[in-house]
Amino acid sequence: MSQTVDRALSILPLLAEGPADLGQVADRLGVHKSTALRLLRTLHEHGLVYRQQDQRYRLGARLFALAQEAVENLDVREIAHPHLVALNEQIGHTVHLAVYEESEVLYIDKVESRYPVRMYSRIGKPVAITVAAVAKLLLADLPEAERRAVAEKLDFPMYTSRSIPNAAAFLKELATVREQGWATDLGGHEESINCVAAPIRGADGRVVAAMSVSAPNVVVTADELLTLLPLVRRTADAITREYSGQTPRQEARP
Repeated sequence: MSQTVDRALSILPLLAEGPADLGQVADRLGVHKSTALRLLRTLHEHGLVYRQQDQRYRLGARLFALAQEAVENLDVREIAHPHLVALNEQIGHTVHLAVYEESEVLYIDKVESRYPVRMYSRIGKPVAITVAAVAKLLLADLPEAERRAVAEKLDFPMYTSRSIPNAAAFLKELATVREQGWATDLGGHEESINCVAAPIRGADGRVVAAMSVSAPNVVVTADELLTLLPLVRRTADAITREYSGQTPRQEARP
């Protein structure tokens, strides 16, 4: 299996040099044409290579899309990180950065609380999409039809008595979040954990990431955490300005 993966990945640098036919690919890999064809077909199925009318292969559009997506996500994390650290140093609570990728909301950065009680969230781990404040912001920014399609496919586990119970309630919550431009999770995932979040926007005004501040009840109450919302929003706006080069739009798009 590892040899097959290695051979398949070796095709990509070859095609980066320009289109190549089956014989050229086979020669470069040192394999029979049937083996090279099987690898090319697999890469083609995933959109990583494309077969031209002249029967030569070139890099596929999906590869460029993945690269662009990776660059954008890396950029927002690099830009956001110093701001997240500064906010954490000021307030002491856990700060997260999250993005929406392939039907999941993932944490891509985290600055730990200075308090002994820590959260179990991890970078790269999906969030509880139906209750997390960052997820609400990211999904609220989707076009209405896409929001509905996503909501209809989700399960709605009742983590606590405050969890969102169904798609109708979820869509109503997303509409509110879209209107106000910020989100909360007040005991929806864990009874003892509260969270406030704000969006980070790209140059086109779309939400590219969401940042949040979370804290347990034993450290601050939900009402006390909500008083930090203006600071969280200002931090998100500062990241937006640096990321997009534009003044962030607080109002939701129609």
